[in-house]
Amino acid sequence: MVKTSGKLKSSKAELLRLYKQMLLIRRFEEKAGQLYGMGFIAGFCHLYIGQEAVVVGIRGAMKDGDQMITSYRDHGHMLACDMEPRGVMAELTGRRDGYSRGKGGSMHMFSVEKNFYGGHGIVGAQVPIGAGLSLANKYLGNGAISIVFFGDGAANQGQVYETFNMAKLWSLPTLFVIENNQYAMGTSIKRASAQTELYKRGISFGIKGVQVDGMNVLAVQEAALKAAKHVRSGKGPLILEMMTYRYRGHSMSDPAKYRTREEVNEVREDHDPIDRVKNRLLDEKWAGLEDLKAIDKEIKAVVNDASDFAKASPEPDPSELYTDVLLEVET
Repeated sequence: MVKTSGKLKSSKAELLRLYKQMLLIRRFEEKAGQLYGMGFIAGFCHLYIGQEAVVVGIRGAMKDGDQMITSYRDHGHMLACDMEPRGVMAELTGRRDGYSRGKGGSMHMFSVEKNFYGGHGIVGAQVPIGAGLSLANKYLGNGAISIVFFGDGAANQGQVYETFNMAKLWSLPTLFVIENNQYAMGTSIKRASAQTELYKRGISFGIKGVQVDGMNVLAVQEAALKAAKHVRSGKGPLILEMMTYRYRGHSMSDPAKYRTREEVNEVREDHDPIDRVKNRLLDEKWAGLEDLKAIDKEIKAVVNDASDFAKASPEPDPSELYTDVLLEVET
C-alpha cells in the first residue's frame, strides 16, 4: 500500500470540492438504480456506488488535454470528467438528448469535448485503445497522458499484457488504473488470480506499480499526482492498483450472494469514502451538519433535474440507425 505521512493535508475548499464530486456520483447512481427498477433504463447497468474516491482522486491529477477511458462501470467517470448529468442520464434512458444520441446506453457513451473515450462493454478492450491514445499523444508531442481504467477481472485478460508490453517498449505516457473491487463479475480475486497483488502485474515488463487505499480520496489524489508526474516526464507507463469496493452487485441483475451482508455493511460503516471526507470536514470544523445537508439537497436537485430531463427527452428517430456508421474523410 502506498505510504502516506499521517493525516493527509488538504484545504477546506479542496475537501469540499472532493466531497461534492463524490456525492454527485453517489446520488446519480442511486437515481439510476431507481430508474432501472422502474423500467426507464434497459439492458445492462453497472453502478459505481462505493468506488467514488477512485475516479475523483485520479481526476485531480489530470491536466487539460489528458484523456480518460474505462470499462462499462462508467457513469462516475463521465461525471468526474464534467460531462453534464442531463446528457448522461438521457443516454442511460436511451433518449435523443443523450451523449450518444440514445444509441449507446449505459456502457457506450463518449465525449470527445471532455476527452472521455468510453465506456466499453468488452472486458479489457479499452486497455489497448487507451494505449493507442497515448501513442498518439507521444507522436504529436502534446504532453498529454492517457489514463486507462480497468478492473480486477479484466486484469487477467491477455490483451492487457500485450498492451503492457507495447506501452513499456515504446515508453508510452499511459497511467493504468486497476479498480480492484475484489469480486470481478462475482468471483473473489483469491479464487481467480494466482497473483492477487495486481500492482505487481507489470514487473516482468519493467513497469512500476503502486497499491493505494482506493477508499480514501486524498490518498488516491496524492498517489495519482506522483504517478502522473512519472508518466508525463517520459519515463513510460505506471500501474496504480486501487483497493476499493462496490456496494451493489456487478450489475443491476446481480443479487451478489457470493458475499455476506455483514461484509458489505462493515465496509460501508468503517471505510465509506464519502463518510471519511464528511467526518474530516466536521472534525476540522470546516462545515457543520446543516452545511452538509444543504450540499446534499443541492446535489439531489441536480440529479432529479437530470432524471426529469431524461424522461422528457424524445426517443431517437428510427433514421438514427443509419447515422455514425461511416465517417467520410478527404484524402
